[in-house]
Amino acid sequence: MAFSSLTRRGFGVLTAALLASSALVAPASAQTPPGVLVVGQIAEPQALDPHAVTAVNDFRILMNIYDGLVRYASGTLEVEPALAESWEISEDGTVYTFNLRDGVSFHDGSTFDAEDVVWNFERMLNEDHPYYDTGPFPLSFFFSAIQSVDALDASTVQFTLNEPYAPFLSNLAYPTGLIVSPDAVMEHGSDFGRNPSGTGPFQFAEWRSNERVVVTRNEDYWDGVASTEAVIFRPITDANTRVAEMLAGGIDLMVEVPPVAISQFQSDAHTVHEQAGPHVWFLILNAKEGPFADKRVRQAANYAINKEALVDDVLEGTATIAAGPTPPAFAWAYNEALEPYPYNPDRARELLAEAGAERASLTFYVTEGGSGMLDPIPMGTAIQADLAAVGLDVEIETYEWNTFLGEVNPGLEGKADMAQMAWMTNDPDTLPFLALRTDAWPDAGGFNSGYYSNPEVDALLEAARVETDQAERARLYREMQAIVQEDAPWVFVANWKQNAVTSDAVDNFQLEPSFFLLLKDVVKN
Repeated sequence: MAFSSLTRRGFGVLTAALLASSALVAPASAQTPPGVLVVGQIAEPQALDPHAVTAVNDFRILMNIYDGLVRYASGTLEVEPALAESWEISEDGTVYTFNLRDGVSFHDGSTFDAEDVVWNFERMLNEDHPYYDTGPFPLSFFFSAIQSVDALDASTVQFTLNEPYAPFLSNLAYPTGLIVSPDAVMEHGSDFGRNPSGTGPFQFAEWRSNERVVVTRNEDYWDGVASTEAVIFRPITDANTRVAEMLAGGIDLMVEVPPVAISQFQSDAHTVHEQAGPHVWFLILNAKEGPFADKRVRQAANYAINKEALVDDVLEGTATIAAGPTPPAFAWAYNEALEPYPYNPDRARELLAEAGAERASLTFYVTEGGSGMLDPIPMGTAIQADLAAVGLDVEIETYEWNTFLGEVNPGLEGKADMAQMAWMTNDPDTLPFLALRTDAWPDAGGFNSGYYSNPEVDALLEAARVETDQAERARLYREMQAIVQEDAPWVFVANWKQNAVTSDAVDNFQLEPSFFLLLKDVVKN
């Protein structure tokens, strides 16, 4: 029976049987159905509203349900047309006019046009919008330069910016720029995140909390019908369980393979995929209060942690040591002159003595697993031991991923001294602008959870995002990186090469530099 012809009840029976077949300790390989791709995710999604979430774990689902005006071309971070067939930019870089694709419908049957684009951005940016209360919209920062959005006619939409904004097109291709169905938001209100509707290659079918999110292919997709009839995203937080499921045949595609497990998939039955991308794994340090309010203590932590051992022994060589806040994948903006903090526990002890923090007690937030976090518990334990070796008393508190975000994103003040974090970004502006500016402190709606503040960094970031000459923009970013490395608001740990593994039943899969999963052309035999 074709999957697309199943009744909802029959579909539920099939997926229940599928889950039952993939028991953790399966004595023989389970068989997932042909045409149904089962993906082992690292956590339960927070929501399926692209404007309301921040985690790549969620983005991996959302990029298959929704489209934006533009998208990243396969294998690159270069922008190409999507819902917009073409666009024009004014000479002064402040007006973007998009010509929209005709004949596109949302999954709920409503027709896509320019007014829907206006509605989407007004919902995120206008506090007086009737559906602004369906937020919050934590990455609306991406579009803070928008002064107005206007539908010139049904097929033409125009954005006017308050100043030139170099990352604008790239940000439109990011999940925050995906276009949701206004009709669906108006129907479901604050529950839209559990009842999503977009224009993408797959449409939402089911979400069972802590079990699965299911999407089925959109038979009317404007860019060609997907090769797979359905995708089941299963949240499997424990990495060892995810490995066991993959080996047993209960899942077809596994993301973020633990480095120590990669060798188990070097066989004809599996394919290991790797792709470099703009990733940085770091420790947020509470620069507002406690020991890390002193720059010397922050620098001491960078010297105390043996990042080479973390990369070689814990991460099995699947990453490189980070030198600062910008990933080297942004080659045009990366400051190659920066060297990572060397492992120097003696220097760490000297700095701690100068700051009078030799026996300081620290609270360290660690997650069980999450977007790009790279073996967070073993990493956290090793970091704890390195800090203890220079005299710091570190207590670890461990949280499930979404709970962890709920603790860290609102800020560490009054709660913790340090926390793990990882970001995968689309532009060298994104991470520092959202997580290092003074105006990005949590009470202002940003992600500067450690409350770092340096007016010089603020000025460089503001100048870089309006600079239209890429060479000058790169110079500003390189200067920013040097200052941030010296200030050490984070411990700069690693830049990861993402990985995934597929079974021999999966064809035509590739990882993207964006870290998103684009599954439209994947074939599941």
